[in-house]
Amino acid sequence: MHKTSSTKQRLNHIFIDFFANRDNFFIKIRYITNLLRIVRRNKFLLIVLTVAAWLGLSVQSRHQMSVLREKTRMDPQIFLRLGRPSRDEMVAVLHPLSSFEPVGVALLLTVAYKPRACFLSHPHKIGSQTMSTTTQPMRNIAIIAHVDHGKTTLVDQLLAQSGVFRANEATVERAMDSNDQERERGITILAKCTSVLWNGEAGETRINIIDTPGHADFGGEVERILGMVDGCLLLVDAEEGVMPQTKFVLGKALKLGLRPILVLNKVDRPHADPDRVLNDTFDLFAALGATDEQLDFPHLYASGKEGWAVNDMAHPRETLAALYDKIVEHVPSPKAAERSEEPGQMLAVLVENDPFLGRLLTGRVEAGRIKPGMAIKALARDGTEIERGRVTKILAFRGLKRQPIDEAEAGDIVAIAGLSKATVADTICDFSLMEALPAQPIDPPTISITVSVNNSPLAGREGDKVQSRVIRDRLLREAESNVAIKVSETTDKDAYEVAGRGELQLGVLIENMRREGFEVSISRPRVVYRKDEETGKRLEPVEEVFIDVDEEFSGIVIEKLSARKAEMTDMRPSGAGKTRIALMAPSRSLIGYQGEFLTDTRGSGVLNRVFSHYEPHKGAIEGRRNGVLISNSEGETASYALWNLEARGIMFVGGGEKTYQGMIIGENSRSDDLDVNPLKAKQLTNVRASGKDEAIRLTPPRRMTLEQAIAYIEEDELVEVTPKSIRLRKEVLNPSFRKKRMRED
Repeated sequence: MHKTSSTKQRLNHIFIDFFANRDNFFIKIRYITNLLRIVRRNKFLLIVLTVAAWLGLSVQSRHQMSVLREKTRMDPQIFLRLGRPSRDEMVAVLHPLSSFEPVGVALLLTVAYKPRACFLSHPHKIGSQTMSTTTQPMRNIAIIAHVDHGKTTLVDQLLAQSGVFRANEATVERAMDSNDQERERGITILAKCTSVLWNGEAGETRINIIDTPGHADFGGEVERILGMVDGCLLLVDAEEGVMPQTKFVLGKALKLGLRPILVLNKVDRPHADPDRVLNDTFDLFAALGATDEQLDFPHLYASGKEGWAVNDMAHPRETLAALYDKIVEHVPSPKAAERSEEPGQMLAVLVENDPFLGRLLTGRVEAGRIKPGMAIKALARDGTEIERGRVTKILAFRGLKRQPIDEAEAGDIVAIAGLSKATVADTICDFSLMEALPAQPIDPPTISITVSVNNSPLAGREGDKVQSRVIRDRLLREAESNVAIKVSETTDKDAYEVAGRGELQLGVLIENMRREGFEVSISRPRVVYRKDEETGKRLEPVEEVFIDVDEEFSGIVIEKLSARKAEMTDMRPSGAGKTRIALMAPSRSLIGYQGEFLTDTRGSGVLNRVFSHYEPHKGAIEGRRNGVLISNSEGETASYALWNLEARGIMFVGGGEKTYQGMIIGENSRSDDLDVNPLKAKQLTNVRASGKDEAIRLTPPRRMTLEQAIAYIEEDELVEVTPKSIRLRKEVLNPSFRKKRMRED
């Protein structure tokens, strides 16, 4: 036991020792026993120790830790509001009590003499007294940028420097990318919310941050998110500069009246040119019709990876404090906070399903306050009532976690549970309200695929979800949560048309279904046409394409895209021996081009694209030049047969793999399709050969990813997707029927 000269120092050491080994129950008991011997004649110290031991050993949950850390001012009502705290929370609360502050003594006496009142099943009430709430300054921002410009990495540093993580807590890179496919692909697919506390020049402020996708295919996530923030950080790579998605997301932000903060990221890269990028970004603001107020945007120089941001390159590069202070200074407080006395109202922006809470609707509280147990209703966009219910849970974003709170204030971004039918763009409100909140319009999809039941000879062997009804329910559930995807039945009622923003978005959806145990057949992507109301002409989507390639490959890229009806609008050197080419190309000309592009540029080229507008149809575009090798029988492939077929083209399968009639097993070296027998084995006889047989060594087959397979096939072909395999096949498996259909066409 420590020997100290004063009671204050004794208590200080008591609490340090008591919680130093908080995971060892027996050490805690030893500390308590020794301390009881010393303080048995001091009733006050006995109360302090008893309360500390009882609370420290009896608690079980940790979900209120971050809230308690924010309340270090020792509010005496803290336990009454939060209910049962955790051990670590008690460390943060009880340790400062050794200084005998009056507020701390009041807290101890409250807990000591009314312990049962502190742990009621409804912690927001004590008798007839209702919990009081304090309004905290708040900012809501979104981080928008082109893909790979450093949004998620910057969020990692914002979280780390705000104190969300403990000093000894293990963290991972790109913590916000929690989805499996996001980690595998290295991109952000879903928009996600987080929240940090910043105590800067303007005092303590809560900043709600939304990390958005950068890929053009997931632009729908960005469009709906921007409607619930009051400002945004526009990240631009100081080397790459302005890119297609930069223009897209900035245009959406300016249209909503947001005043972006420009962050020139990656200024520490060798070929970074922040001055040029700053001028290009200003020109982009002007070209998109920014107001004078929006043109007067602040800018910072930053390195998200290194975790620093400065207002001037000459300033010390240490932390992100300058960025935090700029957010608090430049981004206005939520306008909804002015309507805090009105009836509760919220616009649902994100929807997800929780196995314990049911449907969770995320959005910003536009007016009033929302509390657990509050009676609410859901209104559709036209004001019709969808359902009624009660709020069962309110979850606020605190760091990387969602924590239950007892009241959501106007302007805060929260998730609520309690409704079963409401979805994205619906209004959640009090019974007294009759009008729905306006939802932001979403750009229409530009590309579609047909999803049908897998009817191949190998159907049902690897997946357990193969019925048309199950596939339909899954697609409709996806369309409900993802507003950029549209699902409709085909005219034959045996398949479903799924329309989205691009091949990647549709590929992510099918990959998710595949991992869930679905078996489906996928058609070749097709563009979604429009009809000109004035002229009656058919219009097709046109995309803006930016290509960065080495100078030696620029010629072949321009030649290939020109043959696909693309028109070059700009070409300039981008530094480091690379050339940037800007083109306007029909969307259908880019279907299946990615693989050919990587081959032409030897894997060094980067192609970025974003939807621009609709133009009249530009005529036929040449598709795949090579035919395919088609299996003419069912069974397992033989290495001997594949070895003989290698002279015909490139194989997609290896030896010993299952195949069936009509399945595509390779690419023909010529332009026509060829039916082959991949099952033919070497005939064994008892005739002795004069020479020794050579060992069969097959060239490794080309394995396609799901997106590559979808882009590779032609109109009369399908991709068979199962949990374990991705196969290519002809839509009509029988070769006689295929020839008959070709003659009819």
